[in-house]
Amino acid sequence: MVNEDNVTNAAEWKNDVKIIGELAKRYAEIASQPVMQKRRRRMTDNNNLKPGRPPVLLHELPWHELNADNCLTLTCTNKYARDMERRLRRVIYQWEYCPGDMYAEPVYAIQKAFKSTGNGLSVMENARFTDRDNNIYSHEYIDQLADEKDVEKFKKPVVTVFPEQDIENIALASELLCGALETELRGYDIYHAPWDRIACYRGVTPILIDLCDRPRHIHAIMKAITDAAICEYEQYEKYGLFEYRNTYLHCTPAFTDDVPAGDHREGENARFNDVWFRSMAQMFSEVSPQMHEEFDVLYGKQIADRCALTYYGCCEPLHDRIDVLTRNFKNLRKIGVTPWADEKSCALQIGGKYVYSKKPNPAFVAIDADPDIIRAETIKTVEICENYGCPYELVLKDISTVSYKPKNLTIWAITVKDVLDGYYGVD
Repeated sequence: MVNEDNVTNAAEWKNDVKIIGELAKRYAEIASQPVMQKRRRRMTDNNNLKPGRPPVLLHELPWHELNADNCLTLTCTNKYARDMERRLRRVIYQWEYCPGDMYAEPVYAIQKAFKSTGNGLSVMENARFTDRDNNIYSHEYIDQLADEKDVEKFKKPVVTVFPEQDIENIALASELLCGALETELRGYDIYHAPWDRIACYRGVTPILIDLCDRPRHIHAIMKAITDAAICEYEQYEKYGLFEYRNTYLHCTPAFTDDVPAGDHREGENARFNDVWFRSMAQMFSEVSPQMHEEFDVLYGKQIADRCALTYYGCCEPLHDRIDVLTRNFKNLRKIGVTPWADEKSCALQIGGKYVYSKKPNPAFVAIDADPDIIRAETIKTVEICENYGCPYELVLKDISTVSYKPKNLTIWAITVKDVLDGYYGVD
């Protein structure tokens, strides 16, 4: 099936099919490795709160800096084929150079097609770049919510699904994959980071000032954005856009025996109580635990309470407010532990009750990768988590640069594996 909207040359399409078919065969070889089922079980056990050797993952890589030998260079012509090519090449690259405990699914997952009208606001900004190829750059955001009346800009989203596009996407992917991989249509889990979005609508400084000077205005903004999110997610449920089969939950393993809910029937659409709730308030590292609870957690709880499990935390250190999370999120399962958190305090509070989701410091691969520094950081986490009985994972992410030295990631992955082999035996 050749989509004439995307392909104008049959010879080019034939070449695209050949390229994707060959990459898909290589991907299928990787996905069929016996170690994949071992890794999936490890991820599942960890999310089931069974302590053991932790999963080790690398995500959010600076792909623009890793193409030293052109193995990531796209050669397809058709846009859909190029998107598939990019995805397949990246999996193959990571398997060969910095795999950690990456898990490659034995299927090619295609996410359901839909659009949302959004909450009524879009980002207005001035941008500054140091590297035009890097998707990480400096933002100066225009404050669109300076006045109380500006809250009226928020609207209730309208979601539209496109099942006919799903059918076309599956057909296109199946032809390109040449039988090397089966396709599987997937939906979405819940990724709810309201303060990341509000910061993009205002900038951080006005928010921090208003938290003290105009708390009612901040509450009005949070109510509006939360109501809009609930409206959108209710439409996800209505139109079958939720998913419980996805491998990763914002860079961390999603597998657990507790998702979907026990009464979910095979083949039925997922509901709120079949999926993870993922949330954070990164800029709230600058506010008190009381403010964090009042202006974020109590709002997020309105969605979290409807879901199966909750994973909270990203770059904000949470050691002095874990009790806020445990008090409010009754289905809390995973807590982010940033490089700036007090690890011992986090482990003491997390114990065996939640997953200790450790984010190693990406600065340790940003310029050079010193094995001694990486080893010391890893040992510290291992010994703290072992001492307090924490099920834990090591997820290197937010890697905005490796200074065009791809080997930094290889050094990190090898060093961490060597440390864990010393504690748990050769893997």
